[in-house]
Amino acid sequence: MKYKDYYAILGVERGADDAEIKKAYRKLARKYHPDVSKEKGAEERFKEIAEAYQTLKDAEKRAAYDQLGRYQPGQDFKPPPDWRQQYSDQPFSFDDIDLSDLFAGLGGGGQRGRQARGKMAMPGQDYEVSVHITLEEAYHGIEVNLDLTVPEYDKSGHLHRVPHAFKARIPKGATDGQRLRVPGKGGKGLNGGRDGDLYLNIVLHPHALFRVSGHDLYLDLPLAPWEAVLGATLEVPTPGGSVRLKVPPGTRAGQQLRLPKRGLPRPRGEAGDLFAIVQIVVPGVASDQERALFKQLADNSAFNPRAHFEQEAGHAYRTD
Repeated sequence: MKYKDYYAILGVERGADDAEIKKAYRKLARKYHPDVSKEKGAEERFKEIAEAYQTLKDAEKRAAYDQLGRYQPGQDFKPPPDWRQQYSDQPFSFDDIDLSDLFAGLGGGGQRGRQARGKMAMPGQDYEVSVHITLEEAYHGIEVNLDLTVPEYDKSGHLHRVPHAFKARIPKGATDGQRLRVPGKGGKGLNGGRDGDLYLNIVLHPHALFRVSGHDLYLDLPLAPWEAVLGATLEVPTPGGSVRLKVPPGTRAGQQLRLPKRGLPRPRGEAGDLFAIVQIVVPGVASDQERALFKQLADNSAFNPRAHFEQEAGHAYRTD
């Protein structure tokens, strides 16, 4: 059996707590997920990250892993002589099994493990998978097809990798980082034990227009200078379709115009809001007539956008 340094794979110290391990996993999973990553070898890297997290997030598995000792990554090794008695009595040779399968099947050691597999009902293992969805899919909800290959025991107690294909419903309003439970879609239970659960970690794809904060959305709203000064009524996109927004006269750059209940729906209660952030945009190229009008405005306007410069400069140089 070849050694894998799960701590190094996640980039955490051996003394890291559960929160640090979870944070490191989520950061790396988003970076290397094969659906979105352009990194070389992203798929294999993602599998390594998921494997490391599945072991280190579980207190019993982590303790068993730590008891294996420390070796160089890829080095052939065998667990200490008393490791099997303490943590496992699985009927296979350590030479013929991968480290991930060893910990995927870990569930009670020594005599306790033998009794559990031989007599007592034993629940199946829980699994986690990242599910990447678009903002539109989060807004309307979506049914996703999942193809997983997970380790399971057969009736003889031997461990095998078994493919599972099924559908899962992502409810409308799912948010980035949300963890959804799918009961009974994890590992198979033994001796009449219940099947484990599958947990879906939602990852929301970046959107070209909207930024997401929980159930609220943020949209940059470009305005021409005359629209900001005079006010305007505009068509503004939302995930549910375009709506009309009234821009009041004298609107400033950076001002937030709120569209209530136009964000992502919540499972219970009202939807979040959409905030349009005003950006003042000037023409890149002006015609002669436009330049003449702007020149006329400059000659006749008393507005000084930098008046506060002079006030502050006066305070800075004033002497008593």
